[in-house]
Amino acid sequence: MTNSPTNGVLDRDGLSALVRLLGARGRTVIGPTPRDGAVVLDEMASADDLPFGWGPEVEAGRHRLVPRADGAVFAHTAGPQLWKTFLHPQREKLWSAERTPDGRLSVIEENPGQPVIEENPGQPSYAFRGVRPCDLRAIAIQDRVLADGRYQDRGYEERRTGAFLVAAQCTEPGATCFCVSMGGGPAADAGFGLALTEVLDETGHRFLARTGSEAWQEVLAQVSPQPADPATEHTARSAVDAARDRMVRARPPADLRTLMGESLEADRWDDVAARCLTCGNCTMVCPTCFCTTTEEVTDLTGGHAERWLRWDSCFDVDFSCLHGGPVRSSARSRYRQWLTHKLSTWYEQFGSSGCVGCGRCVTWCPVGIDITEEATALHDELADRLRREKQRETER
Repeated sequence: MTNSPTNGVLDRDGLSALVRLLGARGRTVIGPTPRDGAVVLDEMASADDLPFGWGPEVEAGRHRLVPRADGAVFAHTAGPQLWKTFLHPQREKLWSAERTPDGRLSVIEENPGQPVIEENPGQPSYAFRGVRPCDLRAIAIQDRVLADGRYQDRGYEERRTGAFLVAAQCTEPGATCFCVSMGGGPAADAGFGLALTEVLDETGHRFLARTGSEAWQEVLAQVSPQPADPATEHTARSAVDAARDRMVRARPPADLRTLMGESLEADRWDDVAARCLTCGNCTMVCPTCFCTTTEEVTDLTGGHAERWLRWDSCFDVDFSCLHGGPVRSSARSRYRQWLTHKLSTWYEQFGSSGCVGCGRCVTWCPVGIDITEEATALHDELADRLRREKQRETER
């Protein structure tokens, strides 16, 4: 049985000690770091790589990294990169083959349906540092899709099983966040080994650390935290609660499965199609999208061939291509497919919504299309249609 969670308080040196400890245990530590005008995910050598004093200004179709005077490290919202990049990589080699001198085909390092990593035959052992609660939920969704479903990805399973997750609870929601309305929130409730809450007040800059398992209690003890005092615990809890109350975006107050099912012929799809570039950015930055395709490449001699698995997008016109052409050739049909699957039919496949409310699709859409605005518009159009139908029935 797992013991009750243990709390402790870490300072900046404690964060560095945690990175060193995880590295000494053979973990590749990945965390947020400022680079190229954004907070990106990269390998960390120490806590100094964290984005101390940086935070983004975000809005629909806009992201700008700006300095902060308070030196906060976890004041950034979900960035353009994804933890799934490491668990479910963008490109993986499935097999390679060589043509032998006698004309036969020799498959090299064959592992049908599973990735072959030539440089490192074993899967990397990750420790993710600073995982937001919305991304914890997204990883849990990917687990259901790629590890617990009918068709399992063994490469994903191996990477995921060995991954240590250090969560960062949110104390400052971004302008495009709407996780509360999707059943989540700024607090980490499951799926983590250690959860950190940043505290900045007159007492100093520190991090309340809460363990999520017995194994992590031992890890926390090794970095010598200070005992968790009531004042720090109260301030941390209040900051997370305040973040929940400050979230400005929300999905419409309706059953999304019913809403999407009743809105397949809505006029709103034409409105969004007139703005959508079908670039696929929303799918590429979505932490739960999982679609892939395979491609074969060969050299000019025809003597060497490889098959690769890579991410795909339902916004690609070839995604639904069958004999005779694509099933969804219009921007309307492709956007409708994405939104309907994300908010509705995902439930039928995997038992939950495919959206965690991280807001990435809103921030990184080149034309600022807002998923909450589109869902609300569909809700209002459906409500208006039902009102008019009821009125007509009354008048008969």
